[in-house]
Amino acid sequence: MKFVKKLLLIGIALLATPAIAQTTDNNLPFKSGEWLRFKVKYGVFNASIATLYIREEMYNGEKLYRATGKGSTTGLARLFFKVDDTYESYFGITDGKPRLFIRNIYEGGYTKYLKMYFNHTDNKVKIHNIENNETTEISFQPGLQDVISAFYALRNYPNINNLKVGDQVSLDTIFDDDEIYKFKLKLLGREAIETNFGTVNTLKFCPLVQDGRVFKEEESITMWITDDMNKIPVKLRAALRVGSLVAELDAFDYLKHETKLKK
Repeated sequence: MKFVKKLLLIGIALLATPAIAQTTDNNLPFKSGEWLRFKVKYGVFNASIATLYIREEMYNGEKLYRATGKGSTTGLARLFFKVDDTYESYFGITDGKPRLFIRNIYEGGYTKYLKMYFNHTDNKVKIHNIENNETTEISFQPGLQDVISAFYALRNYPNINNLKVGDQVSLDTIFDDDEIYKFKLKLLGREAIETNFGTVNTLKFCPLVQDGRVFKEEESITMWITDDMNKIPVKLRAALRVGSLVAELDAFDYLKHETKLKK
């Protein structure tokens, strides 16, 4: 379960930073309508499909981004372990801060339905478990992201183009009702890789996971995002005890900037 949580935090969000600069819609590396689809393989088998879709929407009288991430097992994997997960984040267009996060999952009979309401004035998040109608509250340091808003926050990270090999990006994120997870990302370098859309220049990262007070490099997980103005993930690889999981960008639409990805 710990590995699943870790992979979820990294794989869905591809991580981010709490230090998000004020920006305008014109300066963002994404726009309303962007859609991404990923295929996840275990060895030679297609295991699941994940999608991310973002659009503008009103919430509590404020125009926000509403981003939806969906994941489900496919084929034989679905027969043995059915997964249907939906994650949604409502976050600020100019400040990138989440207002509402929704986690509604079904994983092999295990279910969880949470709604998280963020108060960035008091730095507290109220978590409502829809299934048992219980509510808890967690205090946080400024800059907390949920796992979906974190994905977009990374792409808008200040000076991401100026990162050097070995530089790190810090992150506090939340997706469950029990704790806030602390991660760091380390830039391993820049690399041209083969993708479903041709050869692509990428930024290559690996996570540093907190173990007590020390952050240790998680060598089993590697991720690549495009080294262009869109900053979209194209590949993630996670080595397991037996085999490995590989997630690759399979389809996309409505990117904000020009891309060398060839459909």
